Amino acid sequence: MDRLQAMRVFVAVVDLGSQSAAADHLDLSRPVVSRYLAELENWVGARLMHRTTRKLSLTAAGSETLPRCRQMLELCTDMQAAVSEPDEAPRGLLRLSVSTSFGQAQLAQAMAEYVKRYPQVSVDLQMLDRTVNLVDERIDLAIRTSNDLDPNLIARKLTVCRSVICASPTYLLEHPHPEKVQDLARHNCLTHSYFGKSLWHFEEQGNPVSVPVQGNISANEAGTLLRATLAGAGVAMLPSYQAGDYIRSGELVRLLPEAEPRQMNMYAVYASRKHMPSALRSLLDFLVLRFPQEPVWDIGL
Repeated sequence: MDRLQAMRVFVAVVDLGSQSAAADHLDLSRPVVSRYLAELENWVGARLMHRTTRKLSLTAAGSETLPRCRQMLELCTDMQAAVSEPDEAPRGLLRLSVSTSFGQAQLAQAMAEYVKRYPQVSVDLQMLDRTVNLVDERIDLAIRTSNDLDPNLIARKLTVCRSVICASPTYLLEHPHPEKVQDLARHNCLTHSYFGKSLWHFEEQGNPVSVPVQGNISANEAGTLLRATLAGAGVAMLPSYQAGDYIRSGELVRLLPEAEPRQMNMYAVYASRKHMPSALRSLLDFLVLRFPQEPVWDIGL
């Protein structure tokens, strides 16, 4: 049995939802697809799929086997890339995961520059405000903002992520400027559903300070909070890569500049450095240069 081809068939059946669709996609006959599935089940020693006339569904063994089949197929692709000509231009598809706010504010433009430099590479940007499983979701590279990374992943530090406290001039015409971080407890604070929902953390004169906050708008995505802040809804803690241009233009006013919200690091993370495709290596090198330790978006803040 060609085990790699059997894995390829199994993954295609799962992804496409039927044996007939997988057969068409792989240019195989339906009986051949069925035979590959049966042989893979014999090799694994367990039934991988429930087959009914209406749909296919994975068994518990199938759910365990699927990500490992994906890994084996990706390793095969990596092996081919590893023995290709060293001076061959990067090529292929790269799937990236990034938060919606950073993707829209900074990464989209960077990727436009990258693919212009490497036209044989295609980039699939997955804008997700959650932590993805790189292997299960077939993500080649994720941009993560954290001070507590998964130790099982390979990380390359890019830059720092600073936040700023800000509000619109309209809001500040109707409410007094906070003079110290404790004053934020008396303001309508627009909060992120997952980060600092009810407590904002600062470094003030080298000392950690935490302030309870509350408000009538929260959102699970920073871009929505930015729009609400621009509309005068309240005070927000926003990443400087997103709010910086609006502060410099005067559309937002930075508050409490002497109090630094907790700073975080920004990393490019990936699952393995073994047999790294040239496209992924070139992207990592590009991102390190594009997002230096002191980011350009903090200039003038």
